[in-house]
Amino acid sequence: MTTTLRAALSAVLLAGFYVVALAIIVGMGALSWWAFQSDAEAAAAKLGFFTAAIAVGVVVALWKVARARPAPDEGPTLTPADAPALWEAVRELAAAAGTRAPDDIRLLPDVNAAVSEDTRLLGLVGGTRHLYLGVPLLQTLDVGQLRSVLAHELGHYSNSHTRLGPLTYRGKQAIVATLEQLSGNVVGWFLRLYARLFFVVSAAVNRRQELEADQLSVRIAGRATAQSALRELPVADAAWSFYLHNYLDDAWESGYAPTAHGFFGGFGQLVTARTTELAQMRDDAPPAEQSRWDSHPSIAARVAAMDRMPDVSVARDTRPAWALIPDFDARAAELAAHVVTVDGRTQLDWEELTATSLVLSRQRTADIVYRSAARVAGQQRANLGTVLDVVAGGRRAELEKDLGTEGDQLADLLELLVSQAAVQAGIARWRHSWSGPAELVGRDEQVLDLAPVATAALQPETVAAARARLAEIGVDVTSTGQVADAATAHGGEVLGGLASVKVDGTKHDVLVLDIGVILVPTPKKDENGKARMISLLQSGSVVQLASYHRFLAYEQIATARIVKRTPLQADLTLHDGRTVSLKETWTGETLDKESSLRLLERLLAYEPEDAQA
Repeated sequence: MTTTLRAALSAVLLAGFYVVALAIIVGMGALSWWAFQSDAEAAAAKLGFFTAAIAVGVVVALWKVARARPAPDEGPTLTPADAPALWEAVRELAAAAGTRAPDDIRLLPDVNAAVSEDTRLLGLVGGTRHLYLGVPLLQTLDVGQLRSVLAHELGHYSNSHTRLGPLTYRGKQAIVATLEQLSGNVVGWFLRLYARLFFVVSAAVNRRQELEADQLSVRIAGRATAQSALRELPVADAAWSFYLHNYLDDAWESGYAPTAHGFFGGFGQLVTARTTELAQMRDDAPPAEQSRWDSHPSIAARVAAMDRMPDVSVARDTRPAWALIPDFDARAAELAAHVVTVDGRTQLDWEELTATSLVLSRQRTADIVYRSAARVAGQQRANLGTVLDVVAGGRRAELEKDLGTEGDQLADLLELLVSQAAVQAGIARWRHSWSGPAELVGRDEQVLDLAPVATAALQPETVAAARARLAEIGVDVTSTGQVADAATAHGGEVLGGLASVKVDGTKHDVLVLDIGVILVPTPKKDENGKARMISLLQSGSVVQLASYHRFLAYEQIATARIVKRTPLQADLTLHDGRTVSLKETWTGETLDKESSLRLLERLLAYEPEDAQA
């Protein structure tokens, strides 16, 4: 079946969705009239009200979609005077695709390139056309690969593509809006079944159109370049995610941010410094996962399809893609200043940013150990000397049990403690690196290896040697140690969520983190629990959510008695003597099917030994 026929079938199914909805409304209206004529006024009134509600829901949904005018994504606009070489390439590619060039080009902060159009009449009438270019993508592709990507995007607007494609896209929006308006009733449930058929067919249309657009990529850039561009997309996406997670997240949570020039500039430096690792990622097989609901074929399928397309000989332009934009660094900084909401964070250059944020994040981890050592030692607070005393006194197993560590985890934590103590003592600092993790360096700027000290601190018989070495380099173990008395959610990652859990008898949504749980009071009804938790997570970071609601860190738990595993019921006793009861309900929704299990696994670490036996 050709793409045009598939798209036509999709359009017919879209029309059928509203034909079915209209038939239901008419049928229910007729039934209401019959009930009224049969002197069943009460039933007629109820049925008429229900029919009117459904009709209004359908009309409102269509009105919302028809009037929707999404504003162009924010970002600096590049005029032909700003980037003549880029505009020349775009116009050339548009001509090759048999379509008109975009009306404007905008920079975006994503690993993405796209062409969109402000259409009317559900996509049947064209309008202003926009080309969006993600700065991180420009920093990872070369010019030849960028031409391939742009050819693909413009190919969606070529004469070979039917205008039923935009209709299908807007039709999806209309159907989703209609289902949202009719959620919670039997008509909405019935129409949802019909919608699934439409989504499957429209996804197949989209996948076929992606392969057709790939043909233009191969014709413009050559098969090898087009395939390399496809392979580069997951690499660029992974590199960008790595950059955000490993270089930005800790600083951001601690109240710091890079400068506008450093935000994208740092990613460019990372890409340059990690060429070997990126090359290894390119050698991996492209992603092959795909479902019938996906709008794009897998990259593996697209690369394989290109092998069957006619090849052309095209010299690949290996200049970096950003070379097409004069003053690229300034443009990227302008974008960062425009779209990155700093919210009062202190902006620092990368060297100072890394040193500052690492000290703060590592101190938070160190404080977990110090608070645990204080409990084991029976003290209010602890310092590095307290931890060494606990190990020297043969109580390492107690410390590990309180921390919930096993294997080499305590060794890693002790190395963190001694390195952090060296920074606290002013004899060391963290040196930023794009090619690897930050390095701990001494006053002579040489790498300071404290792993042997941490190893010595693990055994009672060698703790004295560890103390001596620390004193030798200038670390006073009695004056370096705990800073914070209470745990925070900094650095926490969301593992799952359970809606409508009874916490001490009151319903809460429970967000499960790797370091604790956030307890959020909820409405009495169990409906829409998953959507409620997703909305909650989108409203702010885990640090913000923990500050608004109750945060219970796992380290606060002394014992956890598992009453029932499914649905989960547990009675927690905290170190300060307070108790917390958790009761998952059968009707409560979860973020995913493993959410309850992940919480159970965390709580089992605090189960008393007699219960485990």
